[in-house]
Amino acid sequence: MSLMKNTLDILKSGSFDVAESDYKKCGYHLEVKLTESQVRDFAQAMLDCGFYIDFVSAVHVTPCFQVVYQFAHFDEACRINAKAMANAQGEIPTICDIYHGANWHERETHDFYGVVFTGHADLRTLLLSEEDADLKPLLKHADKLVNVETITRKSGGDAEMKPVKKTKEEQTAAE
Repeated sequence: MSLMKNTLDILKSGSFDVAESDYKKCGYHLEVKLTESQVRDFAQAMLDCGFYIDFVSAVHVTPCFQVVYQFAHFDEACRINAKAMANAQGEIPTICDIYHGANWHERETHDFYGVVFTGHADLRTLLLSEEDADLKPLLKHADKLVNVETITRKSGGDAEMKPVKKTKEEQTAAE
């Protein structure tokens, strides 16, 4: 049995919302939608299956933050993309005690977005200076936020996106 098929079976038996994806379109083989309460169990399942963590980041959307995790495997090409919404206070459980490599990623995500990884032992600034600890440079202005559903891939791997607004220069040139 292939690694991907075995992992898919394990995740489905763990009650995770998992689907196969078109790697050529998405860059990952499996997509997992997690609830906040499933994050740690999912990370443990990935570790038990021999996956390493590739990255943790966030997307600033409404209603809060979507936290994105990507895992990969050394033995066989298999990438897994998992997404979970942080709670209304911007909090989600840490996985750095499960994956020690997540420590850096969670601190970076906290620096740039303000996501709080509950249970993380050391969320002090990593890349920003201590004077800029409250800066959160990747937060969007409220009028620029989109609903998470508008950036979520639909079945078949195609994302439904809103049209991109033209810059003032492009509008002037078109007139």
